[in-house]
Amino acid sequence: MKRWIAIVPIVGLISLAALGAARLINPERGDFELQIRKAPDRTFDTFSGEAINFFSTATDARIVNLFASWCGPCRAEHHHLVALSEAYPGQVFGVLYKDTRANGEKFLTELGDPFTDVAMDDDGQGGLDFGLTGVPETFVIAANGDILLHIDGPLTKEAAKKVGETLESASPLNR
Repeated sequence: MKRWIAIVPIVGLISLAALGAARLINPERGDFELQIRKAPDRTFDTFSGEAINFFSTATDARIVNLFASWCGPCRAEHHHLVALSEAYPGQVFGVLYKDTRANGEKFLTELGDPFTDVAMDDDGQGGLDFGLTGVPETFVIAANGDILLHIDGPLTKEAAKKVGETLESASPLNR
């Protein structure tokens, strides 16, 4: 009978350790993701040859998608970007992450180019400044540089709808 009493604390400790490990592996989305942060104050070279700064040059809200030609999920989400570009002309921008311009142009020629312009992020530092964890990721950025929405991973139908709704709520052009 006394052996059972000795096992109870051990089972309790194992249970707590398992619960803690599960929370570390799959954390709940918390308030930090709801805090508004600024787009990086960084200037990118673009395909058009002009420089762009998503923090300080916007006159209206915009969608910024970080992608790469070598990224399978980027290919899978691309039709959602085309649809967003058709619904919000002039407000969808791309950032080509750790890729070459030639590969990016080939990718966009093959799938269609939904972007008003494409910024180059050859070394990946711009993506890191955005807080990128892996391509693709999509941001809705207000004219003042606030990141209003961050979709990590490929756009789905539901995520694309949320991107559009966020853009509309932040953009006087779309009201």
